[in-house]
Parts: sequence; C-alpha cells; structure tokens
Amino acid sequence: MAAATAQTWSDSPSQVGSDAPEYSIPSLFTSDPPIRDTLETGSSRVQDATLDECLPFLTGYQHSECNAHGLPHLDRGRHINFLHKQLGKLPGAFTSADPSRPWFFYWCLAGLSLLGEDVAPYRERLIETVRPMQNALGGFAGGFGQTSHLATTYATVLALALVGGDEAYDVVDRRAMWRWLCSLKQPDGGFQMALGGEEDVRGAYCASVIISLLNLPLDLSPDSPACSAGHTGLFTGLAEYVRRCQTYEGGVSAKPGVEAHGAYAFCALGCLSIIDSPHRAIPRYLDVPLLISWLSSRQYAPEGGFSGRTNKLVDGCYSHWVGGCWPLIEAALNGPRGAAANPGDHPLPRAMESLSSRDGLIRYILSCCQDQSRRGGMRDKPSKYSDAYHTCYVLSGLSAAQHKWDLVTPRAHESIVAGDVWTVSPYMEGEQIFDEEDRVCTVHPVYVIPQHKVEEIQSYFATKSGF
Repeated sequence: MAAATAQTWSDSPSQVGSDAPEYSIPSLFTSDPPIRDTLETGSSRVQDATLDECLPFLTGYQHSECNAHGLPHLDRGRHINFLHKQLGKLPGAFTSADPSRPWFFYWCLAGLSLLGEDVAPYRERLIETVRPMQNALGGFAGGFGQTSHLATTYATVLALALVGGDEAYDVVDRRAMWRWLCSLKQPDGGFQMALGGEEDVRGAYCASVIISLLNLPLDLSPDSPACSAGHTGLFTGLAEYVRRCQTYEGGVSAKPGVEAHGAYAFCALGCLSIIDSPHRAIPRYLDVPLLISWLSSRQYAPEGGFSGRTNKLVDGCYSHWVGGCWPLIEAALNGPRGAAANPGDHPLPRAMESLSSRDGLIRYILSCCQDQSRRGGMRDKPSKYSDAYHTCYVLSGLSAAQHKWDLVTPRAHESIVAGDVWTVSPYMEGEQIFDEEDRVCTVHPVYVIPQHKVEEIQSYFATKSGF
C-alpha cells in the first residue's frame, strides 16, 4: 500500500454501530477492501474472518476512549508491567522455551527501553545468568549445557548492550567468539546458525551484528571451512550470498530457492547495511524496485498492518520485520542527507515521501495490537494473547512509523564497519494522528536497540583491535 495510494484517502466517520462516536478515520480503515477476489479459498475465508475481527477495533467501537482520530492511547504502564513480569519467574509451561532464554532477555529489555524504562538495574542479574551459557568454544547457548547458536548469541550480545557497562561487555570471550564465527563461515559465503546446523540469511545478519558490535577481526582463521573456497574474511562473499536469497517476487528468502519472507528481507537489508553503507551496498546486491514492490504488497487495508508472506494474514510482529525495512530502503534511495551521490554509489530515484502508510501501521498497532486487559503487552491481532516477542517487535515497528531516520555521514570505506552516522527525528508529514504522549523511544534501524547503546558498545570495543 504505497504512499501514492494514501493520498487519495478521504476522512469519514465510523459506521460501526448506530451509537458509535464519530472519529476522523479514513474510510479505507472502516470498510471492506475496495478490491476483492471472487474466487473463494481457505486463505480468503481466514482473511475475511481477520477483517471481521479487526474492524470493530479499527473503528474505535471496541475502545472505551479514543482521540479525535479514533485511536486509543498507548497503555504504557500495563505494557511495562507485563515486560517486567516476563523477566521474572515464569510458570512451568515455559519449560519448553528454555533454549530461547536469551530471546526473552532481549525482547523484554528492548521493549522496556522503547517504553522509556532504564534497564541498567537488570545488569547484574543478566551477567550472572548468561555467563554460564557461554561455551568455551565460543558463542552463547539458549540454555545451560546447550550448544551455541547464532540466534541466541545475537540476542545475548544485544541484551548485554542494552544493560550496558564494562562488566557486561567483558562477559563476552571475543577470541572464542571470533574462532567460533570462523567455524560457522561457509564456502558459499554464508553462515551456519550452529556447527553442522542450518545455513540461512538469519546467520548472515546475526553474524554481522555480532562482528560489528564487538569489533571482531575480519580475517578468517586458517581452519575455517570458507577458506577452501578462497574466502579470506568473515564478510568475504557474504553480500553475494544475500543477493542469491532474493526471489523472483522481489522478497528475500531464508536461503536461495525458497519462499520470500518479511523477516528475511529485514535480515538481508540489515546485513548489507553493516557490510557497507546502505546507499552503496543495498542497490549493489539487491533489485531494490522489485523489493519495494514486494514489501509494499505486505501492507493490507483495512487492517493497516503488514503480513510476512504472500497471501498470509496481518501480524503485529511484522510491524518491525517489514516496517523496519523502510528506513533502510529509504537510506538506500536517498543516500547521505544533503550529499550528492558518487559515481560508484548506484544512485536510485529518491524517496520524496514515505513508501508505506505510516498512519495505517500506527492505526493497526494502537487499535488492534494492544492487550488492554490487566495482562498488558502487545499481540499479533485481537484474537491472540500478548507475549514478549510481539511486544518487542510491535513497539519497534511503532517507533519506526513515528520517526524518520537519515544517514548523515557514510563511512569513508566499507572496512570501517562502525563508520556510518545516523540521525533521527519525529516524523512530521501531514497531521499527526497519535497523541504525543503515545510516542515511543527510538531504536537504531540496523541493530534494533537504542542508538546510544550501539555507540557505547562499539566505542568500548573500538579500543580492542586484538584480543
């Protein structure tokens, strides 16, 4: 749903219920889709059920109090309490989630940061918990005595960055981490998620984040499997691997030859934005117009939120996985703010305005994704329960919709991994539909933690060129 379409919307009052208050809501969000496929399928029936589920919330009919634009307030206090509880003692039903413990740390700490909470008081507990989860051969496991995995290592490093401080940073055994990453690097340029495990674009992104935050040496160890293909560095051949994951639709798949998925699009864009500045790396390795077409098709009306795949339902978590792609896409199109493109930067037409409907996404998040019961937290859609995962990524998507990121100064050379300078400001195009009290904090468009937390951990490890 491109911005060009949004310009044709007109305001109309809610039509749900004769006694419903009248709000200034574009008619696109209060009625059935203007175009419908006459072929009924299982997917279309589930989609119709989703519309019936969401429309009463989108019209304000299910909310006790809304602003003039039909939006309920962000229930900040309840969401904060929900996340604090998720960091406490969990019931026995969570036993099966033991291998995902670092994810709970990251989701909750990141969500609390987005809601304006100081998470430094969790530093000591986090250090005590994750230190024994680090294996001698490198990386962090999901639970005690388990195998190191790139996803849980990524989540652990981000959690340590969120609580901050030298003691937290020093938990990481950088030498063992480097050797472990070298062992995961594959001859085709990508990364396995664990030794002998699956290889996909998540590995490309997770490894890139870890390398760039910890300032790890880029040279490969001589015993790395990637050396057999002539690779000499951790980033060698990685962008080419990501390129092969773009599908005929324009989206990005987990690995070459399978279905495109919104989360993998973000992983691809984030990885390329670490390998080099986004206005150089993204157009060099991806078909950007085709990717924009696919990402735009993920936003639905009347819901306003994003789906993760073609013909799938809207889901709050894609507020980040797809919504978070747009700041990186816009940086790829626009380049450094106020700078002329260099001949080697692969310039594309500039994005004069947002490429997605920010207001549509904000409507879906505030209207449909908040659990406004005593439980609190954020959810996939009104029929689902809130959880830490959705709370983190729904709030991240809300932040991306409420703010505008600009690449101010690109790195002088791609080898200066931490050299890009970004700035962020409130998004100010048209009338603001949410109340200012409902604005959340910002997270870095590549790392999905606050920008100052990225700068602090990178500055700390910038002084450690060796081990």
